[in-house]
Amino acid sequence: MLKCLECMNWKNLAVFAGGVLFGTAGIKVLGSQDAKKVYVNCTAAGLRAKECVMTAVSVIQENADDILAEAKEINEKRAQNEYCSEDDSEDDGEEEVKENAASEEKSEA
Repeated sequence: MLKCLECMNWKNLAVFAGGVLFGTAGIKVLGSQDAKKVYVNCTAAGLRAKECVMTAVSVIQENADDILAEAKEINEKRAQNEYCSEDDSEDDGEEEVKENAASEEKSEA
């Protein structure tokens, strides 16, 4: 029997026993009321941080919506001005054609 004990690696056995001891103690510590208070406070801090971030995101989203609406408005005004300027140039062209036709008729007469 002594030969069997000599063959055992005591270092591995000690590491295993220490792991069991720390595991058991860790479960007791993690399940205690003090640990529960820490968990609750950490969760509450996380929720406060989430609320702060969501508020900032909402403000940024509102600003982005305002910028988009103003950009669309500017583009609509620009398109309307371009359309109006095209109509004016077409009217000018028609007047020039009428004037040219009238001057040709006068020169023939």
